[in-house]
Amino acid sequence: MPASTELDLLIRARRMIGASGERSGSVGVRDGSIVAVEPLDADLAAARVVELGEDEVLLPGLVDTHVHVNDPGRTEWEGFASATRAAAAGGVTTLVDMPLNSIPPTVDVAALEVKRKTAQGQCAVDVGFWGGAVPGNVADLRPLHDAGVFGFKSFLLDSGVPEFPPLDDDQLAAAMREIAAFDGLLIVHAEDAHTIETSPTPHGTSYRDFLSSRPREAEDRAVARLVELARGTGCRVHVLHVSSAAVLPMIASARRDGLAVTAETCPHYLSFRAEDIPDGATQYKCCPPIREAANQDLLWQGLAEGTIDTVVSDHSPSTADLKCLDTGDFGAAWGGISSLQLGLPAVWTEARQRGHDLSDVVRWMSTAPAQLVGLPRKGRIATGADADLCVFAPDDTFVVDVAALHHKNPVTPYADRRLQGVVRSTWLRGSRVEDGDPRGRFLVRGAA
Repeated sequence: MPASTELDLLIRARRMIGASGERSGSVGVRDGSIVAVEPLDADLAAARVVELGEDEVLLPGLVDTHVHVNDPGRTEWEGFASATRAAAAGGVTTLVDMPLNSIPPTVDVAALEVKRKTAQGQCAVDVGFWGGAVPGNVADLRPLHDAGVFGFKSFLLDSGVPEFPPLDDDQLAAAMREIAAFDGLLIVHAEDAHTIETSPTPHGTSYRDFLSSRPREAEDRAVARLVELARGTGCRVHVLHVSSAAVLPMIASARRDGLAVTAETCPHYLSFRAEDIPDGATQYKCCPPIREAANQDLLWQGLAEGTIDTVVSDHSPSTADLKCLDTGDFGAAWGGISSLQLGLPAVWTEARQRGHDLSDVVRWMSTAPAQLVGLPRKGRIATGADADLCVFAPDDTFVVDVAALHHKNPVTPYADRRLQGVVRSTWLRGSRVEDGDPRGRFLVRGAA
């Protein structure tokens, strides 16, 4: 780029995570896009120049493809304004909203339009939407796909909300055949209903008893069934929130056989261990559950080997009363963890202790999620990409203060936990995201 060509923004970073890993460099932005990635001392002119400190690293904005915004219908749990502010504070510049826990659920085009209308003018970051695959809506899947959803979520057991029922085996196969016909993506909460139904019923304050109610065999059997159906239908399948490391050999084997099967895990499975969870601490309840330390080690190994593709929040908040903090009853409490604002430091805290670098974290939390949903302009610092950026201080530490979180309800298992890494600023298409500034856009599948 000629020196006389003025940019809107130039960020000079002694450390940044680019396409080939960590380097120093200058990132030039015009009209919201990255138009230059040059050496640190490149002769570039810009209307605004930002020089990062020696303790700061420039990352591509995170892409969180698993967020329950719960809006409309359960806006006391969360909402687009609060969720996207939390996302921006955590370095997330793109999120994809799940189709359930909102009312109506996103299971047809009319419901998608209601959700978009609700979100209009509220979003501090870019937002896309998943559709849902539920009993009786096979005919709605292609219209939702054509309307721009990024894929379809299904449950194989009770979802926890009556308006989003699970698919039985025949319904699952029918949905997969239809989705395969237009090369869509099915994302699945993979726990086997029969295994859960025949396990001990969760009740009381014992975390060990709750863990017994969601045995790893439920995940193992569900993933085995998904792989078999993927083999028969040719449908692309993504396994959500893997907590049982026993499914990883099945996923790796399916890929060796040429099946399009991908998988994710979440910060809470990588950060917490069952052995450390106190009885009655229902803020840790999620489904599938947080498992033991040995299992966690295998999840980290799956990330290192590439069997697990992405790390996303599964931000699933609720009001404090639904977490039953007063009784500590794991059977009655809502199963979901609030972590949208904390995912990057939570993962970095554990990753650096295990020998990973920031390039690994960027791949898991930014580049790979963008690739999963087909957003080529997201998740990377490269010419032609959106100038979605995160300024991160990886050596700073902080103690999580729930009062400082933008989540609507201040309940999280990360409360009072010391984490490594502080998000100093977040930039969306070359503009710094300020508190409450609704500059986010709606994203649709297949857009350039």
